[in-house]
Amino acid sequence: MSTTQSERLRELLEPLVNSQGLDLEEIAVDSVGRKRVLSVVVDSDSGADLDQIADVSRALSAKLDDTDAMGEGEYTLEVGTPGAERPLKEHRHYVRAVGRLAKFQLTAGKDLVARILQVDDEGLDLEVPGVKGRRPTSRRLAFSEIDKARVQVEFNRKDNEKPDQKEEEA
Repeated sequence: MSTTQSERLRELLEPLVNSQGLDLEEIAVDSVGRKRVLSVVVDSDSGADLDQIADVSRALSAKLDDTDAMGEGEYTLEVGTPGAERPLKEHRHYVRAVGRLAKFQLTAGKDLVARILQVDDEGLDLEVPGVKGRRPTSRRLAFSEIDKARVQVEFNRKDNEKPDQKEEEA
């Protein structure tokens, strides 16, 4: 896919996605046999539910039908969210991942797995899990030290909710 088409699609679709209360995270056009697939990934600070995905999918489909942005050939539109192991690329992605475990590939060539505790404009405050019965440690990581980062799936995560938090919500 040419960068020009990608930029044109983003310019066309991003305002529509934003008007639905969502962020346009990614656009990709792939060829699958003779058909093309336009994949659009959306998200928000509170996540996106199925109704929001359906609404934005209908709005995007109508907008694309009214333009020649995808050309004359057939294509399939797929709208979804980043998924469980979402990549962290933008500041807002890190903010949304507070409390989550993430794997970081550092610019120094090492990997680090840690829980994101807090995010500011310069970087992250992390909790690095203890190894072999040791206590977790705190670490500060500047954005400039991060090459890539991705949220990790946790199947047996302990509930971090404070006991008095449930009482306040009741």
